[in-house]
Amino acid sequence: MSSSHAPKGISETDIATYREKGFVVVADIFSTDDINRMRQALDELTALADGLSDHTDIIDLEPGHSPDAPRVRRIKEPFRNHAVFTEMGHKPALIAALTGLLGPDLRMHGSKINLKSADYGSAVEWHQDWAFYPHTNDDVLAVGVMLDDMTPENGPLLCLAGSHTGPTFDHHQDGHFVGAMDPESCDLDFSEADMITGSAGSCSFHHVRSVHGSAGNTSDSDRRLLLFQVAAADAWDLRGLAAGESWEDYEKTMIAGTLGIEPRLERVPVRLPYPGPLKTGSIYESQSLVHNKFFGTQKAS
Repeated sequence: MSSSHAPKGISETDIATYREKGFVVVADIFSTDDINRMRQALDELTALADGLSDHTDIIDLEPGHSPDAPRVRRIKEPFRNHAVFTEMGHKPALIAALTGLLGPDLRMHGSKINLKSADYGSAVEWHQDWAFYPHTNDDVLAVGVMLDDMTPENGPLLCLAGSHTGPTFDHHQDGHFVGAMDPESCDLDFSEADMITGSAGSCSFHHVRSVHGSAGNTSDSDRRLLLFQVAAADAWDLRGLAAGESWEDYEKTMIAGTLGIEPRLERVPVRLPYPGPLKTGSIYESQSLVHNKFFGTQKAS
């Protein structure tokens, strides 16, 4: 999408950076009060882990979790599961920024919160979101709402500039999708990755085809990141509607503009995530089977 006038909430320079690099950080989209309300809502959701012995449809547990000493690594679909996150997904400053990047018709096709708690927060291996959910066009991105300061020490997002214009890399292993790239089989220099940092309330925006990952958190500071997965309304998921999802449910995912039934088709490189992973539930589960882990031996630098 081209824009002759950037909406309030994002600048022309920010838009140009996103187009060139595949990611950008925009400060102060969410206020201190917004962040405090989201932290409180997150506390309410993580409290659901007390007494759990296994993952649920909302809670994804860290290795080392026990029912009486809970450790949560992800909240699934906060936009659908808590009114505060539903409200924040419609925040005018966020919609203005998204309009500058994707256009006026916007759909929230997924959401999650990666907690990456102090001292033990799990790494996420190199991958492209596009490998998980290819669409009819790639006007699709993820918004990373920083619920804490994201620093070089607490496992920040790492993105490879310009990778959003390149190929869709293989995310399979032994014939099954694992949701991770083999760092030794792709011609990329991961040492050149940009570190995405910012203060609480800032947002990162990364393109669905951008190669990214993050090291584990070995610091004494939490790095909680809310991720809103947003698509232009005419970008349709090639996998179809989710299992059990009705048309009425699909309509409720619109956060701005109008929904039509004519997908925009563009020539984009696609690999389908089939056969599916042998371990399901989250990217952490599927990536747990990866033989050649990058972040098992490397640290963010």
